[in-house]
Amino acid sequence: MTGVLATVLLQSQSNETLDTLLGPMYWLLEQWAGLLSWVAREAGIEMLGYGFMQRGILVGLCIGVMAPLIGTFLVHRQLALIGDALAHTAFAGVAVGLFLNAVIDLGVTPYLTAVVVAMIAALFIELISEVTDAYNDVSMAIVLSTGFALGTTLITINAGGMTVSVEQYLFGNLSTVTSQSAAILLVLFGIIVGMVALTRNQLLYVTFDETAARVSGIPVNWYNRIMVMLTALVVVGAMQIMGVILVAAMLVVPVAGASQVARSFNESLLVSIALAELSVILGIAVSYQIGATAGGVIVLCGVGIYAVAVAVGKLKTRYGDQEVPEMGSIDVGDDGAAGAMWTEEADGSDVVTDD
Repeated sequence: MTGVLATVLLQSQSNETLDTLLGPMYWLLEQWAGLLSWVAREAGIEMLGYGFMQRGILVGLCIGVMAPLIGTFLVHRQLALIGDALAHTAFAGVAVGLFLNAVIDLGVTPYLTAVVVAMIAALFIELISEVTDAYNDVSMAIVLSTGFALGTTLITINAGGMTVSVEQYLFGNLSTVTSQSAAILLVLFGIIVGMVALTRNQLLYVTFDETAARVSGIPVNWYNRIMVMLTALVVVGAMQIMGVILVAAMLVVPVAGASQVARSFNESLLVSIALAELSVILGIAVSYQIGATAGGVIVLCGVGIYAVAVAVGKLKTRYGDQEVPEMGSIDVGDDGAAGAMWTEEADGSDVVTDD
């Protein structure tokens, strides 16, 4: 009896500590809920009045920024499949959290354990490539298989003790987005946007010319690790409504659509975010009306928008005397000056070279 009471007190204390840290995020959620409730009353949009829809829409809009922001770098580096690898390892993190909660009543949200496991897996992908000289797709395949195997093993070991269905993590579910998980997503959103803003130039350099970046003295391996760790954070955040199976689509599909019409990296980045947000808004609205899972509908909307972007790109090519750039060949900047990259010569002098 004493042990059970101690476990309950420990679980309560850990939740209180986490809620205290997330206090500012809860305040933002309250302001967002108030805004959407007002819109629901004034515009007569019923779905905006429900708390789970308010949280789901906010999470979706954040994902619509985070996923293309990281996905644009990944696609142009031909690392689109890393999202799948990290999604499966994030599922292992969820399984670890569910297992610990069922066995020792740890009381930790599975999304936190998913963040930890996914980031560790992201580092392993880079370390395997560096230590064994294996191609990235080999290291991703190894981590993907290991992560999903670990997840399924933990779930089957303690299937009887788990009270939470794993389907919400596999396929995503708007109705299961709690205030705590939404607050965690807002923290991840701030970290991802902040890190990309701070390291954008270095990430861009490594993306388009890794060899020159090494020569110029940029620690390429460290920036590669930063990129995969940010990808892990995006995957865990998007997993709430997209699920493990579909989460990688948000990293790839909007970027692929933007690449059909964009002429520079910056333009591709902005257009991909716009397409992702459109997919999220349309997907959530349609899924609410037809009673379907939001993640699948969002992806279908994204693919439809991609098809439209392809058609627009072909029309621009035919009537505008411009060719649609191949994936990964988009100019870095909007003009020659913006596309210039700096390199540092051995003698320490800086020269500017056009990409």
